[in-house]
Amino acid sequence: MTINDRRLNVRPAQGEAPFGLHEVFISRTDERGVIKAANYVFKRVAHYDWEELLGAPHRIIRHPDMPKGVFHLFWETLNRGECIGAYVKNRTKDGLYYWVFAVAVPCPGGFLSARIRPSSAKFDEVKKAYAELLQAEKEDELSPAESAEVMQEWIKSKGYESYHQFCTAALSEELLSRSAGLGIDPDQKILQLQQTISDADALVAETESLIGEFDAMRTIPHNLRVIASRIEPAGGPVTVLSQNYGSMSAEMSNWFENNVMGENSNFNKIKGAATNRLFVEGMTRILQECDTLLSKERRALGTADIASEREILAQLIKRERDLANEGGEQVNFEADRIQHACNVMHRQFLGLSTTRVLCKIEAARLPQGGETLDDIIDQLGSFQRSIAQRLTNIAKLSNQVRAIE
Repeated sequence: MTINDRRLNVRPAQGEAPFGLHEVFISRTDERGVIKAANYVFKRVAHYDWEELLGAPHRIIRHPDMPKGVFHLFWETLNRGECIGAYVKNRTKDGLYYWVFAVAVPCPGGFLSARIRPSSAKFDEVKKAYAELLQAEKEDELSPAESAEVMQEWIKSKGYESYHQFCTAALSEELLSRSAGLGIDPDQKILQLQQTISDADALVAETESLIGEFDAMRTIPHNLRVIASRIEPAGGPVTVLSQNYGSMSAEMSNWFENNVMGENSNFNKIKGAATNRLFVEGMTRILQECDTLLSKERRALGTADIASEREILAQLIKRERDLANEGGEQVNFEADRIQHACNVMHRQFLGLSTTRVLCKIEAARLPQGGETLDDIIDQLGSFQRSIAQRLTNIAKLSNQVRAIE
């Protein structure tokens, strides 16, 4: 036993229970939340005997400082058959407390949860938010469901679209902060997937700007037609060309908006798939660490069988890794679709460029107003260059997303 391990076995009279940054603990419950198995770290930190722990409801360690809304979200998600992560403050048998970042996953016959010690900057934000939520629960007599809604609003105020996005970001930040605290290299896959989500956000921003460029450009063909009408009949060809230009640009804008943007768009699917993959990758790493710890366990875990618990873990790890691979395939599939959309847009751009050149030629033939038409046609050229650059940026970002293996 190392000096650090010996310190973890020395308990203070009050305050925080010893729980090392390098440690991880695990528990498995049935569908009602009754503890069926746990590792020694859990027993030591919670300070219960095996006879008291196994067969007890998991709420035996619930701390009164925890808002009920968090547990409402937690169990609602698990009962839908989905995985979840959350910051949780627990209470030990001897009245101490300890914080964890817990990931929980449905398993045969119930649920399995693994925990690490939180240490990121996000943890400080959450502690403050929990205190405010707990106060609101008491003062406003919020139900657990109402409290969960307040929690969701706080999450949205932080820029997350859902609790799943929030807990995924928290999980990745906790794993990176933990690595830094332990003096080990950050997980490159976690960093890559964080960048993928960032690239997905950038893709949305670029495309929204692209649509904006098209909308702004629509007024220019109209102005062309107005000027051309003033110099009829000489302006007739320009009127026809400007109509063609306007209809083509509108068609391109609508096609891209319908095929790439929207609730069921490529971009949303990329971000959703990348978020799921990041959560699964992080959770799998913690589960793998739990399995490694169990493989080295030399003490009896009460009535739980270590071999059986490791088999359950192995099945969960395999299942989650398969899901991570599926998520990666979906990201790549959607990125390829965006690349295809950009290629289609570039080909359509050739038609716009040809029409603009013809407008330039016709403007040069006009007896008057040519300079004004030239100015407007030059504006079209400026818009085209800007749109072409955005398409290049979109293609580059989708390629970066596609490069994740």
